[in-house]
Amino acid sequence: QVQLVESGGGLVQAGGSLRLSCAASGRTFSTYAMGWFRQAPGKEREFVAGISSTGARTDYGHSAKGRFTISRDNAKNMVYLQMNNLKPEDTAVYSCAAAYGSIWDGYDYWGQGTQVTVSS
Repeated sequence: QVQLVESGGGLVQAGGSLRLSCAASGRTFSTYAMGWFRQAPGKEREFVAGISSTGARTDYGHSAKGRFTISRDNAKNMVYLQMNNLKPEDTAVYSCAAAYGSIWDGYDYWGQGTQVTVSS
């Protein structure tokens, strides 16, 4: 099993930046694809970004392209989401997730999330 704990959320003004971190437990972290998702009040959960187990492949949701960057450090069991040029519509709870398969498969483990609030 994998346990995931997110951190780095907070309140930021529009145009600002935040870096989210996701700490994973377990010795097999490097075998999982990882993803970031977000959910705003009253909206469905949305795929933000994903990264393959080795970090060689990444993918981004439409709202994240050009502004967000996902990365991972398998030696530290960490995944990151660098978010730049934040907009009020980026306000949501951001969660990281781990998948046995690829970035585009179903995700098997989820963190509890971290709140990101972007003020205008």
